[in-house]
Amino acid sequence: MMTVDHVWLGIGLFGQLIFSARFIIQWLVSEKEKRSVIPVAFWYLSLFGGITLLLYSIYKRDPVFILGQSTGVLIYLRNLYLIQQERALRGQKLQRV
Repeated sequence: MMTVDHVWLGIGLFGQLIFSARFIIQWLVSEKEKRSVIPVAFWYLSLFGGITLLLYSIYKRDPVFILGQSTGVLIYLRNLYLIQQERALRGQKLQRV
């Protein structure tokens, strides 16, 4: 019988899968470029996986896991914001040329 705990376990495993996929993406892009690259997809996978794991850790009431994931989510959001700002600046520079 499926219980609420089973559903949350599935959510936690799914979050970990998303979170782990970021390393595979980073590795594949780096291999393609023949240099170390952190693609934007890395940050989106980090964010979505981190949010999912944060929700799981809140359900489990694990303060260590909550602190770690919430801090990570803030960092991922900040990196995505900085990337967006950089792209906007590049767009403005291209329009001036």
